[in-house]
Amino acid sequence: QVHLVESGGGLVQAGGSLRVSCVASGRTGSSYSMGWFRQAPGKEREFVAAISWSGGITSYAGSVKGRFTISRDNAKNTVYLQMNSLKPEDTAVYYCAAVASTGWVPTFSTQYDYWGQGTQVTVSS
Repeated sequence: QVHLVESGGGLVQAGGSLRVSCVASGRTGSSYSMGWFRQAPGKEREFVAAISWSGGITSYAGSVKGRFTISRDNAKNTVYLQMNSLKPEDTAVYYCAAVASTGWVPTFSTQYDYWGQGTQVTVSS
């Protein structure tokens, strides 16, 4: 089992920046790809970004490419999502997810096995 805990959410003005983090605990000795998803009220959960175990492969949703950066520090069992140039439409609960992997970066929520509880990000206009 892998336990994920997100943090760093909050309220920010449009155009601002925020970094959310996700710390993994439990069976972290295995290789895991990590992803960030988000869900706005009344909408389905959508893919935001993903990163391979080594960090050498990343993938982004088109709506955040160039504004968001996913990274990880395996020594700290932590994955980060740096969000710049935030827009009101980025407002959502952000979830991190993990799946055992040898190098690919899943982009569908059904491909992940473990989920955090989410952290709220609100962007005011």
